[in-house]
Amino acid sequence: MSLWLWHKPTGTGISKKNNLPNIWDYAKNAEVLKKFWKSGLERSKSWEKLVTVGMRGDGDEAMGEGTNISLLEKIVKDQRKIIADVTGKKAEKTPQVWALYKEVQDYYDKGMRVPDDVILLFCDDNWGNVRKLPDLSKPLHKGGYGIYYHFDYVGGPRNSKWINISPIQRVWEQMNLSYEHKVDKLWVVNVGDLKPMEFPISFFLEMAWNPKQFNAKNLLEYTEKWAAQQFGEKHAGEIAGMINMYSKYNRRVTPETLDSKTYSLENYHEFETVLNDYRALAVDALRLKEQIPAEYQDAYYQLVLYPIDACSNLYEMYYAVAKNRELAAKKDPGANFYADKVKACFERNAYLDNQYNNVIAEGKWKHMMDQMRIGYKSWADGKENIMPEVTYISEAEVPKEKIFQEKNGYVSIEAENFARMSNSDRIHWEVIPDFGKTKSGVTTFPQNAYPKSDENIWLEYDINFESKGEFEVQLLLAPTLNFNHNKGLRYEISFDNETPQIVNFNGHYKGELGKWQSEHIIKSITKHSVQQAGKHTLRFRVLEPGIVLEKILINTGGLKPSYLGAPESEMLH
Repeated sequence: MSLWLWHKPTGTGISKKNNLPNIWDYAKNAEVLKKFWKSGLERSKSWEKLVTVGMRGDGDEAMGEGTNISLLEKIVKDQRKIIADVTGKKAEKTPQVWALYKEVQDYYDKGMRVPDDVILLFCDDNWGNVRKLPDLSKPLHKGGYGIYYHFDYVGGPRNSKWINISPIQRVWEQMNLSYEHKVDKLWVVNVGDLKPMEFPISFFLEMAWNPKQFNAKNLLEYTEKWAAQQFGEKHAGEIAGMINMYSKYNRRVTPETLDSKTYSLENYHEFETVLNDYRALAVDALRLKEQIPAEYQDAYYQLVLYPIDACSNLYEMYYAVAKNRELAAKKDPGANFYADKVKACFERNAYLDNQYNNVIAEGKWKHMMDQMRIGYKSWADGKENIMPEVTYISEAEVPKEKIFQEKNGYVSIEAENFARMSNSDRIHWEVIPDFGKTKSGVTTFPQNAYPKSDENIWLEYDINFESKGEFEVQLLLAPTLNFNHNKGLRYEISFDNETPQIVNFNGHYKGELGKWQSEHIIKSITKHSVQQAGKHTLRFRVLEPGIVLEKILINTGGLKPSYLGAPESEMLH
């Protein structure tokens, strides 16, 4: 397998020369573009390389209205002639790749094909969710398949460029899904700046070298080995736990999209809970700093302490913003305390950046943490962070039998706490620890095994209802896309002996940005009639692989809105 780390260049590289127009449009400027491509091939003639074929429009936009397949096919044909002319050998002797990124996938979906020797590079949606994979029931493309994955992204609803937001649990799950669908020729990962992404880059490289070495149970073990390589064996376990948790927290909501309204201040003490999660992590990281040998101090700050401390500080600031606004609305002078807290956190954010940029390693990494993360007005970032507005008020806050108990008008269940499971000889369930937003994720393996009609692959959950009526069931699912040629992923859901409902939760996806992508969850809702209070059993059966269940919420009349979903309900003893 070939592996590439990619930092995206800017600009076309075409200059106004010989009075030729500077237009990135093949229909209007073919000869200049051919010269541009030819010069690039000549310049890199002696390099080991992959040559990309095809073309996108100027500024990462589509080439024009609609999908002009005939034009793009001509472009590929002309490019391959240039390759043959420059190299002096047949085009198929030079490795090539066609990247099906964003709107280019439309060409493929509508029937465009490239020569057999060209690698087809499928892509994620910029947020780490694979958009399309080969259909294993049909003949495979002879040139093989690749994947283009993102750790860093510039685009809506917010850029994601500042810090690592890629827990290896999600990277492994999506890349393993790809690998088991025969995507094994080329893996490319967009890392942006290398400096904040050392850990996920290391994992991606290791997995590309030998994808089969990893599974749901040994990911933390890898993190511990990586920590030992950087800091020695003595504190590797503690450091691995910190890296594991901060990347998990940053995937709940990316730092750039976090604000004072993300978590619920009113319901379930949610905001306070996630704030305390990060506070505890920051305390552990600061405590351990005093035990780290001097030769590791700079690396510890950059790889462990800074990302934890800086992100914890963001949570402190946005919690203070939320409290300031809550109390200010009541004309409560207590709002002033939180207004001061916002200012202090904003100033501390600048202090931490200065430590990273100018103090640690004697300023070796100057400007690396200048990336804006506070005060976005649109998806695009500005040059400097902008402090949130604040208001001051003048004088004038598991037993063996798992049966979840309804209380306060809802039931909340973490997916891994099922009462029973049903596997088959081919397919089995596994829990992926630390996957997703709360506790874990549950999915089926192998990830390329599609259940047959007579295979009952299900999980069951027992619930004791104190009420009866028509209830809404919300499944919180990982934002896996309709990679199976837009067919969508389906599951069955039912209570007791009722006729199961079949739900396709992502078949409608057409490549557009959805709220569930930026929130890193798909909420799938069904309604059910429960005729009597007492014990009932909910069954969740998958009809395709790739479905990862994280949490179940049942609204019996009192479920309140929250970002992470209500805390897990109590179980009967």
